[in-house]
Amino acid sequence: LLFPDFKKLLTEERRVRANDREYNEKFQYASNCIMTSKYNIITFLPVNLFEQFQEVANTYFLFLLILQLIPQISSLSWFTTIVPLALVLSITAVKDATDDYFRHKSDNQVNNRQSQVLIRGSLQNEKWMNVRVGDIIKLENNQFVAADLLLLSSTEPHGLCYIETAELDGETNMKVRQSVSVTSELGDPNNLASFDGEVVCEPPNNKLDRFSGTLYWREKKYSLTNQNMLLRGCVLRNTEACYGLVIFAGPDTKLMQNSGRTKFKRTSIDRLMNTLVLWIFGFLVCMGMILAVGNAGWEKEVGSLFQSYLAWDTPVNNFLFSAFLSFWSYVIILNTVVPISLYVSVEVIRLGHSYFINWDQQMFCSQCNTAAEARTTTLNEELGQVEYIFSDKTGTLTQNIMTFNKCSINGQSYGKDTHTTCACTPVILFITHLSSEAGLHSLQPLLESVKVGDSCTHEFFRLLSLCHTVMSEEKSEGELVYKAQSPDEGALVTAARNFGFVFRSRTPGTITTTEMGRTVTYSLLAILDFNNIRKRMSVIVRNPEGRIRLYCKGADTVLLERLHPCNQEVMSITSDHLNEYATDGLRTLALAYRDLSEDEWEAWSESHRFADKATDCREDRLAAAYEEIEQNMMLLGATAIEDKLQEGVPETIAVLSLANIKIWVLTGDKQETAVNIGYSCKMLTDDMTEVFIISGHTVQSVRQELRSIKAKRNHLKRFFPDFRRRGGGVGKQLHGSPPPPPLPLSNLMDNISGEFALVINGHSLAHALEADMEAEFVSTACACKAVICCRVTPLQKAQVVELIKKHKKAVTLAIGDGANDISMIKSAHIGVGISGQEGIQAVLASDYSFSQFRFLQRLLLVHGRWSYLRMCRFLCYFFYKNFAFTMVHFWFGFFCGFSAQTVYDQYFITLFNIVYTSLPVLAMGIFDQDVPDHRSLEYPKLYEPGQLNLLFNKREFFICIAQGIYTSVVLFFVPYAVLSNATQSNGVPLADYQTFAVTTATALVIVVSVQIVLDTGFWTVFNHVFVWGSLGSYFIIMFALHSQTLFRIFPNQFHFVGSSLLSFLSHMFVWLTIALATAICIVPVLAFRFLKLDLKPQLSDTVRKHTKTQRKPPGRNTGSGRLGARGGSRRSGYAFAHQEGFGELITSGKNMRLSSLALASFASRHSSSWIDTLRRKKHTHTPPSTSGESTYRLMT
Repeated sequence: LLFPDFKKLLTEERRVRANDREYNEKFQYASNCIMTSKYNIITFLPVNLFEQFQEVANTYFLFLLILQLIPQISSLSWFTTIVPLALVLSITAVKDATDDYFRHKSDNQVNNRQSQVLIRGSLQNEKWMNVRVGDIIKLENNQFVAADLLLLSSTEPHGLCYIETAELDGETNMKVRQSVSVTSELGDPNNLASFDGEVVCEPPNNKLDRFSGTLYWREKKYSLTNQNMLLRGCVLRNTEACYGLVIFAGPDTKLMQNSGRTKFKRTSIDRLMNTLVLWIFGFLVCMGMILAVGNAGWEKEVGSLFQSYLAWDTPVNNFLFSAFLSFWSYVIILNTVVPISLYVSVEVIRLGHSYFINWDQQMFCSQCNTAAEARTTTLNEELGQVEYIFSDKTGTLTQNIMTFNKCSINGQSYGKDTHTTCACTPVILFITHLSSEAGLHSLQPLLESVKVGDSCTHEFFRLLSLCHTVMSEEKSEGELVYKAQSPDEGALVTAARNFGFVFRSRTPGTITTTEMGRTVTYSLLAILDFNNIRKRMSVIVRNPEGRIRLYCKGADTVLLERLHPCNQEVMSITSDHLNEYATDGLRTLALAYRDLSEDEWEAWSESHRFADKATDCREDRLAAAYEEIEQNMMLLGATAIEDKLQEGVPETIAVLSLANIKIWVLTGDKQETAVNIGYSCKMLTDDMTEVFIISGHTVQSVRQELRSIKAKRNHLKRFFPDFRRRGGGVGKQLHGSPPPPPLPLSNLMDNISGEFALVINGHSLAHALEADMEAEFVSTACACKAVICCRVTPLQKAQVVELIKKHKKAVTLAIGDGANDISMIKSAHIGVGISGQEGIQAVLASDYSFSQFRFLQRLLLVHGRWSYLRMCRFLCYFFYKNFAFTMVHFWFGFFCGFSAQTVYDQYFITLFNIVYTSLPVLAMGIFDQDVPDHRSLEYPKLYEPGQLNLLFNKREFFICIAQGIYTSVVLFFVPYAVLSNATQSNGVPLADYQTFAVTTATALVIVVSVQIVLDTGFWTVFNHVFVWGSLGSYFIIMFALHSQTLFRIFPNQFHFVGSSLLSFLSHMFVWLTIALATAICIVPVLAFRFLKLDLKPQLSDTVRKHTKTQRKPPGRNTGSGRLGARGGSRRSGYAFAHQEGFGELITSGKNMRLSSLALASFASRHSSSWIDTLRRKKHTHTPPSTSGESTYRLMT
């Protein structure tokens, strides 16, 4: 009877009583043990086999094995199937077991971490896995938080503590949490042991920025918010110790709720192979039925005549049962159309491709001594088919390093050279050198202004040293460590330090600075906190002389509206400066102040206290109070900060855009941050027709914004039909003589830019992802060249990826470096982890990993394209040679009474796919390439065949089997026609069963060997050894198996006599027959390929021809000019941090420079006509995607 009540409690609310395990265990809450592995010792074998037999091919071969164990129908030995099947299952099982072993190892490492738990009044060390809901835990500085805790008390004043949340939201800045005031004094274990408060809160969920609950203690209740919580995955910083009550443990924690499940990933080729195997099986059944019907007819009409001396074998007693057995015998004989060696070879090829990625020195980062790593071997060819990339921002695109670049003070702009920046990035500062001039060359006039005592300049840097939430720690004399909540705050406070205004320390009520060598202590009267609407923060301080002043910094779009009317002139000049800074892609921030009288302060302070203590509409009341005091301010100036991108990010995005890959940025950062990084990366440009912003907070408003965007796009297309064809002439050069002069870099970036971009925040995205609106959102977003999703949770990142997978049927890749990216990485077809500064959680969950975003272009355009090309060529050849090999049995059935007699002996059948033809096709599948790696990067359009799935699809499959069937017809009927009436010189017939079998087998091996020579585009030593070695091994083994010695020793196993073989092969007539069959098979293929190369060449053919005529790579333009500078449009570049509270600030933006990029060769990137036609056909038969069409027309 209690179970329904417990179920209702668990789904609607959670009750946790401190220090009472017996009470909490009634609710059966999850323990703190986590498990990300898929198997254990007991479940591994059944679960893994179940997963492997989901592959249609494995089930198919198991079925054939069962048939071969039945003596009445088995025409081949059972070992020909069970050995390769067991090998494939074992290799896959070992690989899966190894992967899961590392997951177990990671889980054990986390579960066995030590934590101090308060048990019966004393602190005891317990493993994380033994922590329970309701326990009180002590955390010390730099320790990971073991579970989701309610902060009870801290060694810091007012119950404050500082945490780093990089593993949760990707932010490396510090955030502040505060305990409830009533528990903040319970710092002693004895007091905490007697604490018996009860928490009633929301059930487990994945919302990182929200928590709602109530603490009941001593007959009073206290509201709880996210500011009182420490979430699992955070790290305690700058706090000696704190105590917390476990609310959620293990899988119920918000980190695990956002992590997503480990998924079994298959490539599109694997899925296609499953379909093709079913088709082939159907084709096999049809052939078996045709031959069975033939057997029934033959046995009835002809076989009955031989019953007197050639009776049916037991238990056959009529022609229908004979036909039934004949059907299954032919199913066994003809099963080699899909030999299991195919799957063994596929695994070997994929393993080789993975090693090539691991060994690639051009993807090795010497700075961090990290090589690229293929953490899976099953997805390599999928890397050559990616259409959508979903990227995190912080740590993936950016270095998260800010530098103070320019500023405007009282209408005067400082800092002219955007390539030289203020040395403001060091974290450890030396207060003995308060105004070092090192690194300040471009700001020398500003330094002189400080030295001469300009009042506006001093006030400017005074504001920077006071208006922030940075924490400082003096480790030793003269060594000051700043702990900023965001890198941009650190840059601003460090800039103030470099110009003589040093922030030294703070208490809850004071801020101490050193101003030009003089120590000054200010009383901190109030902090006016940031929120998403205000986009600014302020502090109110009283200086030693007793004067009260409000200092404010924030986005210029909101701050300039709140200035005193007397600021018109300086505001106009500063606005011009802001335009200039925005043109350079810098993050802008406006600064202002206001003097307050004692009466004004007292009156406002009272209203602020009233709003702060309000129980209803508290946020609105505080916002109104802040709005009241932040008026009539005096403008001081503006700052411009540069956020460093990782090396090569703009180049990589440019090249991937030319390869028709769409890049979406999914970040937990503010809109301003993400947008400015978009401009820095050249994902967004001022040349775009429009950047749409969706920021609605309701379903109706989001739907209306989406529809208005669609209407505006339709309007533009109707009135400006040619606006999408800007720069359409790029890349027409390879069909003629030498390449034309490269385009100017700025014009080239216009072609990369596209027309539309979409920016959407997390609140709006939540509505856009609803079932009734997701299709509309996808169609709008995919019609844009660039998409940026801001303020998204880890789960929303995964939902966006799933949405594209569902609606676009395109291959997706997700790349990130933090634990907040794990869900996205697991959801995408391919997950890439960057081994950065946010731990290795993303790497452990990824399929591929490396240390720099720029390596992504080589992973996709070189390794991915080659892997796809090699796998497609391998599959096409493999199906061809096996249909040519197997269909000979089908034709032979019409001449052997449909008796299920094989053309070849069983040893040839066994060795054909294992020895005679396995190694050459493996060499092609591992080493082949159509163009060198540098050409793959120079011509990104070469990547498009993979996206369009051109090299191996149902059409290509039917072409391969048609060629194989044609070859089988030639291989059977040419020797049959020639040898059937041939005689030796003494009049004895030349042909017998042995002669015909060897002639056909020899012609088959020679034909497929010549075909692999024609298909191989890149020859290595291995190719030569394997091709000629396999051909030689055939003749050696053939003579050995037909020798007199083996015949005498094993007469029942070896039926052919060697002397007859030697006599047969001595006739030139036989070799002419083999040569004739080979010529008839190969000459049409050669003629077709020459005609296709001449009349309808592929882009790779054209590039290869161009490479041969120009032996050395084209020279590169090493001009160092900046690329595509934006002009005119000012954006507020300043953005605040992911969490509200305590004024956490984040900004974004960077001056885009491509000084070393050789974009001259971009002008030669194009698509040839065959790709053009197929892309148009693709768009005709699928829902229109303006993004794809736009990219194509701009790039071609």
